[in-house]
Amino acid sequence: MSRYLISTWEPEVPAFWHSRGKPTATRNLWISIPALMLAFAIWMVWSVVVVNLPSIGFKYSTNQLFWLAAVPGLSGATLRIFYSFMVPIFGGRKWTAISTASLLIPALGIGFAVQDPNTSYPTMLVLSLLCGFGGGNFASSMANISFFYPKAMKGYALGMNAGLGNLGVSAVQFVVPLVITFALFGGEPQAWTKAGHTKQMWLQNAGFVWVPFIVVSTLAAWFGMNDLASAKASFAEQAVIFKRKHNWLMCWLYVGTFGSFIGYSAAFPLLTSTLFPQVNPLQYAFVGPLVSALARVGGGYVSDKLGGARVTLWTFVAMIGAVLGVLHFLHAGSFAGFFGMFLILFACTGVGNASTFRMIPVIFLTLHQRAAQGQSEGAQAQAVASANKEAAAVLGFTSAIAAYGAFFIPKSYGTSIALTGSADAALWCFIGFYVTCIAVTWWFYARKRAEITC
Repeated sequence: MSRYLISTWEPEVPAFWHSRGKPTATRNLWISIPALMLAFAIWMVWSVVVVNLPSIGFKYSTNQLFWLAAVPGLSGATLRIFYSFMVPIFGGRKWTAISTASLLIPALGIGFAVQDPNTSYPTMLVLSLLCGFGGGNFASSMANISFFYPKAMKGYALGMNAGLGNLGVSAVQFVVPLVITFALFGGEPQAWTKAGHTKQMWLQNAGFVWVPFIVVSTLAAWFGMNDLASAKASFAEQAVIFKRKHNWLMCWLYVGTFGSFIGYSAAFPLLTSTLFPQVNPLQYAFVGPLVSALARVGGGYVSDKLGGARVTLWTFVAMIGAVLGVLHFLHAGSFAGFFGMFLILFACTGVGNASTFRMIPVIFLTLHQRAAQGQSEGAQAQAVASANKEAAAVLGFTSAIAAYGAFFIPKSYGTSIALTGSADAALWCFIGFYVTCIAVTWWFYARKRAEITC
């Protein structure tokens, strides 16, 4: 038996948790976090690259640029569907190492492709699709960490993993604009020209800068993480979630929170440069994802204390107010107000990301414990184990469905601008969707006689 495989794992037993469980869970969490940060960085790297392509000689239309920003969301979300089920099949340690190593492919590919303005658009689209490897990693990472922690700490653990992992979006939008300004890994500079101003740029660093960190993180996962025997499950065992009503309800809610976060992150730089051409969006783009990531950490803690459903409900109310604010300042022509409202929106998505993921383990544990009520201790223990496996699969699957926001939000903006000349239609559609999220949360989880209060 592998020395990395843990055969007995009982986080709900206090003696086990304090003696052996907590140190092991903490180690796995802190190796998982940087791996997830890198995954988000690679997934969202095109949000920065596309802004610079026209200025270094790539002759792409605005709609083509929006496609490059959106396609990683499409592939990442699709990969998440499959990644959701990989940890129980392969093991958390093995899959984290493999999925992290896969990030080397798009990182190296982008580094070489952007050095030649004659690189074909289909080639760029393929590289954009391959960045979806980073998007897929979130589903398996969250499923893996959920197995390590007891119910009372799942909100904290998932909030830490996702919140600090989400910092990869902010990191890529902060680091890349810096590293492309000087020679770092070799290669000739490109001539960057805009509004009559010319400077040198090394856009290849946008991909190459992540390579050494990916290698180190892969090795850390392979030699430092663990596989849990109790987390093993076939696809058939996990596929029962497709029959669960609450799986689909939580998919809907998580589209509203995480789908909004990742979609706004992917689209904000290009949207800003389109609507406010006098503004350099790369000076501001990293702030929104940073605020959201930090809010997610705090949101996990608050949701453990107040309950995920209550926090989720009021988060969607606040998101509607923030989008109305965006519309107001957009018509007023105020970038400061527009940016401020988006920061509030980003903060809300972070809190909502944490609160919805706090709800999922509680919902499925409640369902299984109700079914096992009055039965033997063995049946009740099996109920907890089954609940954990289902909850992990749902965490991954909901994140897969929600990740399509990284495709649909940028495309919604692009389509709205192409058809109407403004982004208003897209923003009003977002408001309508958030109203449905409030209704679902209140009816099923937040009202006094809700089916499951969580």
